[in-house]
Amino acid sequence: MSPSRLVYSQFLFILFLIGACTPKPIPETNPGLNYSDYNPKESDLVLDRNDYAHRLEGFWLATCIANWTGLVTEMDKIGNIGEIQTGPFYTREDWGKPDQPSIWAEGIPSNLSPTIDFVFADPDTLWGADDDTDIEYIYQELLLTNQTSMLSGKQIREGWLKHIKVEEENYLWVSNQKAFDLMREGLVPPATGDPANNPEFEMIDAQLTTEIFGLYAPGRPDIAIKMAKLPIQTTARNESQWISEFYVSMFALAAGSDPSIPIKTRILAIAEQSKSVLPTDSYPAKMYEFVKAKYKEGISWEQARDSVYYRYQVNQLDGYDLTGRNLYCNGCFAAGINFAASLVSLFYGEGDLIETIKIGSLAGWDSDNPTATWGGLIGFMLGKEGVEKAFDRKFSDRFHIHRTRVGFEGEGIDTFQNMAKKGVWIVDRVVQEELKGGVDPKKNQWYIPTSDNF
Repeated sequence: MSPSRLVYSQFLFILFLIGACTPKPIPETNPGLNYSDYNPKESDLVLDRNDYAHRLEGFWLATCIANWTGLVTEMDKIGNIGEIQTGPFYTREDWGKPDQPSIWAEGIPSNLSPTIDFVFADPDTLWGADDDTDIEYIYQELLLTNQTSMLSGKQIREGWLKHIKVEEENYLWVSNQKAFDLMREGLVPPATGDPANNPEFEMIDAQLTTEIFGLYAPGRPDIAIKMAKLPIQTTARNESQWISEFYVSMFALAAGSDPSIPIKTRILAIAEQSKSVLPTDSYPAKMYEFVKAKYKEGISWEQARDSVYYRYQVNQLDGYDLTGRNLYCNGCFAAGINFAASLVSLFYGEGDLIETIKIGSLAGWDSDNPTATWGGLIGFMLGKEGVEKAFDRKFSDRFHIHRTRVGFEGEGIDTFQNMAKKGVWIVDRVVQEELKGGVDPKKNQWYIPTSDNF
């Protein structure tokens, strides 16, 4: 969503800080949690904590790859309705060709890459935070510092006010920016996402900030959605909330899925299961069925994307009426049209990380957001080494949260390994306190009751 114009070389001036800010070794157990004895049940889902940490590293790495790659084409193509018209949508033939300017670039292509191509951070550089990663990073820190699985509205407000700059550039837009303004006026979530207070509640923001909650409740989308509800409602309601819950469910089910099953099969299965969170008469549910039908027809992803454009932005079917409201850029930031576009890359990508990111980047609209979502999901399923294998190269494992946010230790330089270990600590608490399962630190295993046995 953010119109970033920075390249990774701009972070080199802080590399001298890395040696002084290397994270300290993290204990195998969460120092803020008292671990209880647990008698495993035969029906429990058993997961390895070390393996999970590697998968969380894959999540952060692939999210960054997909986020920064999608930024190259972000808002290049939004259709030809209203004052802003961007010509024909991209096709697969445009991959590797010169990038075209976005709607706000005043004729200048992206400086992240001269061509539509992957954007990488080499091992001796840093990944910059962006709005697809930074508030999830904040939520992870808040869960740990508050020693809880369920954030309160007060905790969310205090965290946003502490870690988000007031002045520009503060890397907030639409509903996130409005929610932040309301927090500064004294409102506390969920009031900040209430349509009566926040006219931007239908925008995409909650998708960017809450997917990670699915990874905190492996195999249990019911608990993941419960954990994510207030963070989602910080900026969203109705369709935008349901869409965000769909993503959270996808991540939770992926976290509990069997890695011996082909990833394409798992992706399609967890998507089908997650659609149950979408009310059947809602436009997100109808978008899901429409894109799935196009995929099953065997037509190209470009044809499916064009069909999405005509059905929802031109003809305003299935109750999606944003075009008729004459919004800026025809609602190009909206949760709805970007949800439909994300489904195109999900189905047609078929679990292939590279292909999914390519399609997402070329599909149009707010292209860094769907790519970051599915990149993170598939990266988690592959694990860090799987992501490296997919691209046949090594990447930086350092993350600069202070590019967009403030108030963190170590001058804002973290590592994916450290971030993953913190994620494991959060899962420890969730498994024990919310899922009523068990943690065995000696065997490095979680025992997770299934929803039928909860």
